[in-house]
Amino acid sequence: MNLQYELQEGLLRVSLTGELGHHEAIRLMAQLNGLVEDHLPARMELDFSGLEFMDSSGIAVVVQTARKCQSCGGKLSVTHTPAQAQKVLTCAGIHRLVDIR
Repeated sequence: MNLQYELQEGLLRVSLTGELGHHEAIRLMAQLNGLVEDHLPARMELDFSGLEFMDSSGIAVVVQTARKCQSCGGKLSVTHTPAQAQKVLTCAGIHRLVDIR
């Protein structure tokens, strides 16, 4: 799992590439929490276009990151979600918590 980010006009855009399973999720959640705490973005966007695979651990990543953003006054969205990851998020009802585009 690789992570790249950019901050522009209150938007923290985080691009993820690789596989998002249990082991990657633990490290990724810590990294994303750190980014939110460091930058306090008004909006945060997780770009999933580079994901090759995501299991249910990705649900925890999205939920925890959304809660962290909300606690810091921001809002999370997920973009460019591949079909397999979209299916995981939809089955979990994540669209009720986070804007998925």
